[in-house]
Amino acid sequence: MGIFSRMTDIINSNLNSLLDQAEDPEKMIRLIIQEMEDTLVEVRSSSARVLADRKAAARRLEQVQAEAASWEEKAKLAISKGREDLARAALQEKHAIEDEVATVEAELKATDEHIDQLNEEVAQLQQKLSDAKAKQKALAMRTKTVESRIKVKRQMHRDALDSAFARFEGFERRMDNLESQLESMDIGRDVPPDLAAEIDALAEDDRINDELSRLKSEIGGSSKD
Repeated sequence: MGIFSRMTDIINSNLNSLLDQAEDPEKMIRLIIQEMEDTLVEVRSSSARVLADRKAAARRLEQVQAEAASWEEKAKLAISKGREDLARAALQEKHAIEDEVATVEAELKATDEHIDQLNEEVAQLQQKLSDAKAKQKALAMRTKTVESRIKVKRQMHRDALDSAFARFEGFERRMDNLESQLESMDIGRDVPPDLAAEIDALAEDDRINDELSRLKSEIGGSSKD
């Protein structure tokens, strides 16, 4: 595709429609802006060549016009000297040069029209580029706003979860405290007696048994007497 055909396609394109159809509008608009900027660089380069050609054609037109005028002066001189044959020949040269003048003038006119059209299209392309950059800025702000809202919502959800977990942990701690209180009430119950106390109890039993035996002996002896 030629540079000017591509520029015409860009100018005639509907930016909003392209962005609406794109899966990634931000990426699409970056590509569009890059395409526009590259096209502008190429157009300016081509414009410089066209302007250079126009200057060359203008110089050539001045030259051939001067040559035509010169041959006319020569024809006048020949007539003044009575040399109609030379005047006729000079006029023939003048007419030949005038044909070239017409050709150069037509070329210059076409070049000027091309430059006018180019200036108009470049102005339109620059406006398109400005619109695209404004759209890019708007998309960036919109994206930033959406991301901020998502961040806030995520933070709200996170805070809600943190609050729920905190309440649950508090409930667990309360249950642990209650269970601990309940367990503390059962401390000492159904616990085997201390070993030393058991041994002391055995010794006490032996002492009592000895006392009983002594008393029985004493009572038995008294009854025999």
